[in-house]
Amino acid sequence: MDTVAVIDFETTGMSPDTGGRATEIAAVLVRNGQVVDRYQSLMNTGAWVPPFIEALTGISNEMVRAAPPATRVMGEVADFVGSHPMAAHNAAFDRRFWDAELARLGMRRRQEFACTLLLARRLYPEAPNHKLGTLVEFHGLPVTGRHHRALADAEMAANLLLHMQGTLTQRFGLGRITHQLLREIQAVPRHRLKGCIALHGATIGLANEGSSGSVRPS
Repeated sequence: MDTVAVIDFETTGMSPDTGGRATEIAAVLVRNGQVVDRYQSLMNTGAWVPPFIEALTGISNEMVRAAPPATRVMGEVADFVGSHPMAAHNAAFDRRFWDAELARLGMRRRQEFACTLLLARRLYPEAPNHKLGTLVEFHGLPVTGRHHRALADAEMAANLLLHMQGTLTQRFGLGRITHQLLREIQAVPRHRLKGCIALHGATIGLANEGSSGSVRPS
């Protein structure tokens, strides 16, 4: 698989459009079937952490007041992620906060997201539900820390992504799993999954056939 940056935010609310701000971010880099690097930091946006969010995450107002400013943290994590394609569990949530916090620095996202939640709905319809904690337990994946803390959730989402790569390899005989293929799979209804993968394989085959053709001298 391509090197992928799997991220997770903890926040004060559900959306930056309704005033939510980030309180913590983590990013882990996945390469060659394993997590190879990590970044994690609390961040101070000046926002108030509601009591129910503190109870859920364990992140208090005192903790974020003592944290580095959000501008510094987002600059660091953007450098860490670089141009690598990205992934998250329920990526629509994390993508909104990533874009909103970067915009405060005058920066824009350069890459697309794969979503392990959408992928799980296509690949594992038999799971009780498709929450990250449920899928980790369902597949016997490592619990890497407290749920609803950014680094633990990013690492568990990364392990889920790697598990999905193994599922695609076993179930469909695929070789290299690209980020583009993951994005194609998450965009199709479950009943069209096999057709999507077959079309992807045919496209790769045509590309390889074209690239291996001989070139006649002029």
